[in-house]
Amino acid sequence: MGDFKRLEVWRLAHVLTLDIYRITRAFPPDERFGLQAQVRRAAISIPSNIAEGAGRTGDRELARFLRIARGSAAELEYQVFLARELGLLDESTHQAAVAAVRRVNRMLLGLIRRLDRRP
Repeated sequence: MGDFKRLEVWRLAHVLTLDIYRITRAFPPDERFGLQAQVRRAAISIPSNIAEGAGRTGDRELARFLRIARGSAAELEYQVFLARELGLLDESTHQAAVAAVRRVNRMLLGLIRRLDRRP
């Protein structure tokens, strides 16, 4: 695959990660090593796995890392939900974050399906 920065899904996942960092800055200090760190790690994992997969040889390897990225996206979606339930995120921020996560997840699935269809 080569340059991961050419992948639209990577670009969206990168923007999502930047947004997650921005919104988690407002988390209380006692969450610094708790939910804040977990949310950020899950967000970082998505574009990181896309990049790693793109740097591997072959579509099979890329698809494997895209699946890992999907797992991280699911983890992030739950953590954003939890943050909302705990009152750490307002509803509009929660909705926007979930929409972004789901968009990235759909794009990952589409790319995985295309790669799986290749001979």
